[in-house]
Amino acid sequence: MPARLVVLASGSGTNLQAIIDACANGSLDGEVVAVISDRPDAFALNRARTHAIASVEVPLVKGQERARYDQRLCDVVLALQPDWVVMAGFMRILGNVFLSSFPGQVINLHPALPGELPGTRAIERAFAEYLTGCRTEAGVMVHRVPDQGVDDGPVLATATIQFMAGDTVESFATRMHEAERRLLVETLIALTKDTAR
Repeated sequence: MPARLVVLASGSGTNLQAIIDACANGSLDGEVVAVISDRPDAFALNRARTHAIASVEVPLVKGQERARYDQRLCDVVLALQPDWVVMAGFMRILGNVFLSSFPGQVINLHPALPGELPGTRAIERAFAEYLTGCRTEAGVMVHRVPDQGVDDGPVLATATIQFMAGDTVESFATRMHEAERRLLVETLIALTKDTAR
């Protein structure tokens, strides 16, 4: 039986698209059963609808406590009975209210190597360090999300990206995004094989 994947995304959904394509071509034994976003205007939701995948908006309500948001999100995801919850560009930190309901099942993609550049704008920050001579390479990782730590859970896979002469932030970002999509799909293929039912 294909693994049930719930994808959380806040933006354009290019990593989501890579997952959808891998499921469609059979390289990933999984099915994206829903795409959930905290941003109603996220293009990831459009991608879901294009592929007849459930698209769900769980927006942050102004003034709402973080734990209450996590509970709302948790209720939605629990009803979908996922094998894996994939954070693919989801720009919110998940709290323990959510994570405790999916132990070992939540994975995140982050455009930096382990221990480096946690949080937002990691690609731009890495490029700025390259320009000052402080960095010759960067990378991406996929890791488990066991708690509220930011981009520091147990690492599942990494890929290193070298800076190249003449790089711009755009050319570097393009290579990083290509590596992100590849690494995320490869990791999901490995995880679904390991947990085949």
